[in-house]
Amino acid sequence: MASISFDYDNTLEDPRRRAPLVIGDHDYKSLTDVVCGVAEAPRPPTAWFVAFGISTIVLATLGAMIAYLFFSGVGVWGLNNPVGWGFDITNFVFWVGIGHAGTLISAILFLFRQKWRTAINRFAEAMTIFAVICALLFPGIHVGRVWMAYYMGPIPNQMAMWPQFRSPLLWDVFAVGTYFSVSLLFWYLGMVPDLATLRDRATTKIRQIGYGIVSLGWNGSARHWHRYERAYLILAALSTPLVLSVHSVVSFDFATSVLPGWHTTIFPPYFVAGAIFSGFAMVMTLAIPARELFGLKDIITLRHMDNMNKIMLATGTMVGYAYTIEFFIAWYGGNLVERFVFVNRAFGPYAWAYWIMFSCNAFIPQLFWIKKVRTNIWAMFTISLLVNVGMWFERFVIIVTSLASDFLPSAWDSYRPTWVEILTFIGSFGLFMVPFLLFCRYLPVIAMAEVKTVMPHAHRHAAGSHGHTAPALTEVRA
Repeated sequence: MASISFDYDNTLEDPRRRAPLVIGDHDYKSLTDVVCGVAEAPRPPTAWFVAFGISTIVLATLGAMIAYLFFSGVGVWGLNNPVGWGFDITNFVFWVGIGHAGTLISAILFLFRQKWRTAINRFAEAMTIFAVICALLFPGIHVGRVWMAYYMGPIPNQMAMWPQFRSPLLWDVFAVGTYFSVSLLFWYLGMVPDLATLRDRATTKIRQIGYGIVSLGWNGSARHWHRYERAYLILAALSTPLVLSVHSVVSFDFATSVLPGWHTTIFPPYFVAGAIFSGFAMVMTLAIPARELFGLKDIITLRHMDNMNKIMLATGTMVGYAYTIEFFIAWYGGNLVERFVFVNRAFGPYAWAYWIMFSCNAFIPQLFWIKKVRTNIWAMFTISLLVNVGMWFERFVIIVTSLASDFLPSAWDSYRPTWVEILTFIGSFGLFMVPFLLFCRYLPVIAMAEVKTVMPHAHRHAAGSHGHTAPALTEVRA
């Protein structure tokens, strides 16, 4: 990573004026040059090649592990009776949670007119798409007989067998599938004006044709901006309930069962808060190296990081509260089995995993109460990594501890992941990083059209200047 420094601290609060969201005295042209320069550079930075090479190797490892699984069967995993879900569903819930922040930043923060979102929403949306792809992989391969996975969908077949529509596992298919479709559409629609900019600046025929096709004939007319704004608003309204519903439905996989440790009404809000928490942590993990690598520090500023850290502090506190209240519910409910499960989580054979989870998710984010920590790039990067670790362990603890020790001690068993499961999990990061790095290299990583609306030039234009199409966007969104 390049040296880390800031030219300007825009986190200071001055009640007489709004802090700038773009620093460095940029105008529209220089902003366009900086963002388009990432995709137009003849060669990406060396660090990009290194990251892409490692990610490709990791992705190949995932392919090899899946092929081995298909030829050998799920016996190569460490699953047993009663632990029928292990790394597979842990990874599924982890990646779905990671994919939560993108649509939240794009849709909900857009509807609430949070202008600081414009610098990070493109990152977050891309992250959502690739994280959900990783998530969808695991339900497909964990069924054992993968050639029968199509039964998860309501597809007519010769045996007249239909999915169980009362099962939350089937709701998952619809919820995650719908979330992926709408998020993909939202991401692509938001990129259209910026793709047209890359098209107009292209210097080779191949680039002109490629960007010309994907920009859908955009010409920046008032009519195009009008249609674009309407469609963007409608998609934001459609996406907002999905942000809340998709992880609520995922939590129903557990909450609607009668297993101790799972059967609780706190799971939907608990899961949603945890998903936003982990999603913002991953956005931070990706944005910090990217802004250093591609010279985007004037656009993704310290203020954006500070705001994200505050959201992580709030959601981390909610998650810590949920961890604590679970013990109260177990005690207050008077169910001896339920009490045992939670005591066993904290002091049983998987206590190490529980305390990693609790430390990373409940204690460490409290450091964000200190402004020096919120504005220190290394501190926030380290904390975001630890939050990602903690959130993965949260899903592991919930799934494995309840399954391993349920009602009958005679049925108890322990679970240890095999090398195949561990390499499959590591390989899923290759599946995430390879498309993400390609996105950084060839597509506009910053929503240029939206960032221009929060620059002082846009407001001057709205007050009476003329000559650019972006201020028309401002009038609609302001």
